[in-house]
Amino acid sequence: QVQLVESGGGLVQAGDSLRLSCAASGRTFSMYAMGWFRQAPGKEREFVGAIARTGGSTYYADSVKGRFTISRDNAKNTVYLQMNSLKPEDTAVYYCAAHFTYSSNSYFTSNGGYDYWGQGTQVTVSS
Repeated sequence: QVQLVESGGGLVQAGDSLRLSCAASGRTFSMYAMGWFRQAPGKEREFVGAIARTGGSTYYADSVKGRFTISRDNAKNTVYLQMNSLKPEDTAVYYCAAHFTYSSNSYFTSNGGYDYWGQGTQVTVSS
């Protein structure tokens, strides 16, 4: 079992940057593809980006492509979401998620594809 804890959220102004972290428990973090999702008030949870378990492949939602970057450090059991040029519409609770896989370069974009979820961290972008 994997426990995920997000951190790094906060209140920023439009155009600012934030880096979210997601720390995972356990000794098999490198066997998990990771994803970031977000949920704004009154909206469904949506995919933000994903990274393969080796870090060799990443994929982003069109809404964040070119502004957000996912990376991971398997030695630290941590995945990151670097968010630049933040916009008010990026305001949401951000969740990380983990999916166990033997595939080295697969990533997953569906909510239902993930086995474990963190509790979320709030990101608020003021205009």
